[in-house]
Amino acid sequence: MAKIAKRVKKAQEAFEGKSNLSVEDAVKLIKDAASAKFDETLEIAMNLGVDPRHADQMVRGVVLLPNGTGKTVRVAVFARGAKADEAKAAGADIVGAEELMETIQSGKIEFDRCIATPDMMPLVGRLGKILGPRNLMPNPKVGTVTMDVANAVKAAKGGEVQFKVEKAGVIHGGIGKVSFTEEALAQNVRAFVDAVTRAKPAGAKGTYVKKVSLSSTMGPGVSVDLATTAQA
Repeated sequence: MAKIAKRVKKAQEAFEGKSNLSVEDAVKLIKDAASAKFDETLEIAMNLGVDPRHADQMVRGVVLLPNGTGKTVRVAVFARGAKADEAKAAGADIVGAEELMETIQSGKIEFDRCIATPDMMPLVGRLGKILGPRNLMPNPKVGTVTMDVANAVKAAKGGEVQFKVEKAGVIHGGIGKVSFTEEALAQNVRAFVDAVTRAKPAGAKGTYVKKVSLSSTMGPGVSVDLATTAQA
């Protein structure tokens, strides 16, 4: 415990008085301060000027990070026949229909992303109360209800990240591992911010992106200069 406390104190000292850094400087600071025994995730938090209680201010979408997330994503697919075969060939971890529904209803959820063909949605709809709160419900707006299950599976496993604004107007996301190069992480940061910016809803008024902060899983956070988050 003493060693952990010492590492935490050292990290806090490194961040003290620092804010509104460029993306590159923020990433470097976080990488240098990361001291956990595991490969921490670089996490991003974006404070938006929206009220998601209003339908026309909901923000959600998907972004394919240029350098992936560094995380192994387990994918489940609801499909039958040829589409089920396509999903398996693309690398889906679990493929099924009624039997998969029953497995989920029993409380066994061994996947991080759920994809379905459109004809399976009446079946999947019965799982809304289970999958919805876990942000696992397939949705055509983020490409998880599709006939192109092969590409959906490959995208999910290749670094695709879904995002959805929370009640307080904040979007969180894991966008890489601190073991990635500074350049790779900076590219992922900009890709994520760009995707959220492009997802600006019609009802958003005033300043849309208010603040962007970065942190590692176990480390302090630091705010980023918004001017440096734009794609080159």
